[in-house]
Amino acid sequence: MDIIKFFIEILLNLDKHLDLIIRNYGIWTYAIFFLIIFLETGLVVTFFFPGDSLLFAVGTFAALGSLDLKWLMMDLSLAAIAGDSVNYWIGHMMGPKVFSKERSRFLNKEYLHRTHRFYEKYGGKTIVLARFIPIIRTFAPFVAGIGSMTYGRFIVYNITGGIAWVVMLVFVGYFFGNIPFVKNNFSLVIFAIIFISILPGMIEFIRQRNQSS
Repeated sequence: MDIIKFFIEILLNLDKHLDLIIRNYGIWTYAIFFLIIFLETGLVVTFFFPGDSLLFAVGTFAALGSLDLKWLMMDLSLAAIAGDSVNYWIGHMMGPKVFSKERSRFLNKEYLHRTHRFYEKYGGKTIVLARFIPIIRTFAPFVAGIGSMTYGRFIVYNITGGIAWVVMLVFVGYFFGNIPFVKNNFSLVIFAIIFISILPGMIEFIRQRNQSS
């Protein structure tokens, strides 16, 4: 429970935390951001790490000149691609036995099954589409590794989705993050981004429940 409160506090004051990191760590800031995005996409147990909100926020700091936009794009795209690749191979090694276990200490089975249903509907495109849906984003490469998708096919979707996700959200932050209204209501904007990003997943979940009832 404490860790959830910790991450909520970070999200509520993301701009202040990022400002401290940038001022205190200099060039190492890029390594810290790389690690956060890598973990958010690479391990199913760290799905709660900031993804969309972080990309938007670093884009605003790039617009202020505190971060280099080109380095951000390369750094975070590589983190997203590497994270999904690691996640794929973890799923590949663990195999279908993950679904057969009644309980799992580290995996939320509902998230796993929800992603599996999403994957069955959209196929390989799930790897690209899931980039824009929190939680599903983290579980999609894991499920792809469990399934029959070859890594050669997976990596094409992975690179496409990873670059599109990073470039789109960083650019949104870069061009809109320093509008006075956005700057004065940064926390609200962050939560709006989170809500909009999870909305497709919520709609799909409600639709699936209505069909099964």
